[in-house]
Amino acid sequence: MQQEIINWFNSYSDDLFRWAYHKTSSKEVSEDLLQETFLSAVKGFDGFKKDSQPKTWLFAILNNKIIDHYRKKSKALGLEAQHAEQKLINQTDSFFDSNQRWTLKTENVLWEEETHILDDQEFGRVLNSCMGELPKSWKFAITAKYLLNKRAEHICQELEVTPSNYWQIVHRAKLMLKKCIDFNWKM
Repeated sequence: MQQEIINWFNSYSDDLFRWAYHKTSSKEVSEDLLQETFLSAVKGFDGFKKDSQPKTWLFAILNNKIIDHYRKKSKALGLEAQHAEQKLINQTDSFFDSNQRWTLKTENVLWEEETHILDDQEFGRVLNSCMGELPKSWKFAITAKYLLNKRAEHICQELEVTPSNYWQIVHRAKLMLKKCIDFNWKM
């Protein structure tokens, strides 16, 4: 077994590495995936029935390792996105009192002051900047609803959310956009 695995490594490692690099664009990740592939091949050597070529079997193992790599990466990014979204939710909650009514602010509302109106180009820059700060799902909901004029049920399907969750996303996104635009107007 040991000599056979060594022969496979010498024969197929370059092709396996190139495939992993093609899929990940990272030398370090590709090297790790190659190592994991051969470790799995050693552990599962007795299960290799020789119905296929060793190279085919190794590529199947590698492809599963690549999928696992992206699942882990996606899960980690998902947690980061959830954390960022929760932070924005916490910020928007400050706009309401304990009875879920708008809190009254004594600060000057810039939306009502014509002297602070931006020209179209400047407003577009500020809006794009503020849109970039929204979580991906919030940005998509606002863009789909107000710029692409998509219907709510289509947006709910694409976001895979309930209608009440969708309306909450839109509401919170509008609050954050208003806050961001107000802040940028003050500058």
